[in-house]
Amino acid sequence: MEQNRSAVMKKILRYIRKYWFFLLGSLLFAVITVTSTLFLPILTGQAVDCAIGPKEVDFEGLLDILWKMAALIGITALAQYLMSLCNNKLTYCVVRDIRRDAFQRLQILPLKYADNHPTGEIVSKVIADVDQFADGLLMGFTQLFTGIMTILGTLGFMISISVPIALVVVIITPVSLIVAAFIAKNTYAMFQRQSAARSSQTAYIEEMITNQRVVTAFSKQADVLEGFEGINAELAASSMRATFFSSLTNPSTRFVNGLVYTAVAITGAFAVLRGSFTIGRLTTFLSYANQYTKPFNEISGVMTELQNAIACAQRVFEIIEEEPEVASAESAVNLTDVSGKVELKNVDFSYVKERPLIEDLNLDVAPGQRVAIVGPTGSGKTTLINLLMRFYDVNDGEILISDHEIRNVTRKSLRENFGMVLQETWLKSGSILDNLRMARPDATEEEVMEAAKAAHAHGFIRRMPDGYHTVIGEDGGNLSQGQKQLLCIARVMLALPPMLILDEATSSIDTRTELKIQNAFALMMKGRTSFIVAHRLSTIKEADVILVLKDGHIVEQGNHESLLAQHGFYANLYESQFEPA
Repeated sequence: MEQNRSAVMKKILRYIRKYWFFLLGSLLFAVITVTSTLFLPILTGQAVDCAIGPKEVDFEGLLDILWKMAALIGITALAQYLMSLCNNKLTYCVVRDIRRDAFQRLQILPLKYADNHPTGEIVSKVIADVDQFADGLLMGFTQLFTGIMTILGTLGFMISISVPIALVVVIITPVSLIVAAFIAKNTYAMFQRQSAARSSQTAYIEEMITNQRVVTAFSKQADVLEGFEGINAELAASSMRATFFSSLTNPSTRFVNGLVYTAVAITGAFAVLRGSFTIGRLTTFLSYANQYTKPFNEISGVMTELQNAIACAQRVFEIIEEEPEVASAESAVNLTDVSGKVELKNVDFSYVKERPLIEDLNLDVAPGQRVAIVGPTGSGKTTLINLLMRFYDVNDGEILISDHEIRNVTRKSLRENFGMVLQETWLKSGSILDNLRMARPDATEEEVMEAAKAAHAHGFIRRMPDGYHTVIGEDGGNLSQGQKQLLCIARVMLALPPMLILDEATSSIDTRTELKIQNAFALMMKGRTSFIVAHRLSTIKEADVILVLKDGHIVEQGNHESLLAQHGFYANLYESQFEPA
């Protein structure tokens, strides 16, 4: 545990090092703040001693002292303001860099990371945990420097005034440090559990809100609430435990600090009675004793917050340190002049090593062929698409595009030569025009319209309030699923790459529109190698080659008529879709 915290602190310091000038400025203004603050008790003591006796006050000397006090207060206020500026700048620059690095790493992580981690958990790490880290870091910079300097400064001033009384303070002080260190050490694990529970809650809320219609359709609101109550109770319990134990720090150190103040007051009072101390000097010493003990309360609070901050930072660093997608080889070339020839040779692949999925798969696709991929759920249809796009790399064997092994070409150029329309649609927040131009940022508005007309999306786009400039919300906003899918089809039609992947591309479109889209697809696929994943076998009758997958193997291969004539697995699948109910 201690090694983990040390490792996390080193990583945080690497981010802070970049902004050393703000750190230096914070330290400088902290010194000025503490120094001017520590001189005030001396002036206060001198002001008290201006009362020489009954009805005898040195007003001229008092006025001079008051002017000095006013100047010191002004300097202190300005230094504190500038120190806060440096601290805020330093903290939020570091937080910006960490959040940027986490988001950048997410862009280059393999898809298996997103598959294995709930979206809400990832969002919680990048947003909530980083915010918690920022709060702890800012408190650390704001109070830690000034607190330590105040302790050292007041101790020096007290020693200069009276060594015996200063020793009383020094002897009692370690008790406060021991108490604070013990509590801080034991709250780290509690804050880790709190952060993990918060992440689970965010993931659950995101999942349920995203699938609210399904929850409502199955009347599962009570079950969802029950599940939320469980997670919420866990978060409440872990938060209560972490907060309770961390809250013990302040009263514990205050009790010790009260002992320090009492000891100074009693010792100083006896010194005054002996005549070795003036009332003004005792006033100064009591002010120093109070200033000396106050930072211990602040530092103990800071240490508690830092435990929370470090626990949150550790979760964010888990993302930043995840193994990125295997980089393209230095010798990788850009895939150009693609003919559309595709070969799979002895391909093996599994998501989990112990459970093989695709074994010894071989396939030859000639340029311009339309290849349909059918089979039962879990047979490897979508997996084959993932391998072609290099979302996952094969465990064994090789895949060649136009005689280039895909691991020897850059991912960017490989994916630029494929156009994908998936069953799951995705649209970003922005105008419809911006969404369609994702395929070709340099496309003119006229070219976008032509692509939309080919996809039969132009009609409903034109009826929208601002046409192609209508801004839609996250994931399509209020558009129907069919309309979103038409936009995704139009996006691919705008790019027209040499190879196409259509994974249930018309699953959310009505039959009449589907017939029009099939005609548009036929025109788009002409001369382009196309892979069509379909469950409705009536949509793939015109495919040049139909691959029938079962348990990761091609069990049958041929065109529609030849496969029906075999009366095999494909024929059974086809006939099962047209059996009378």
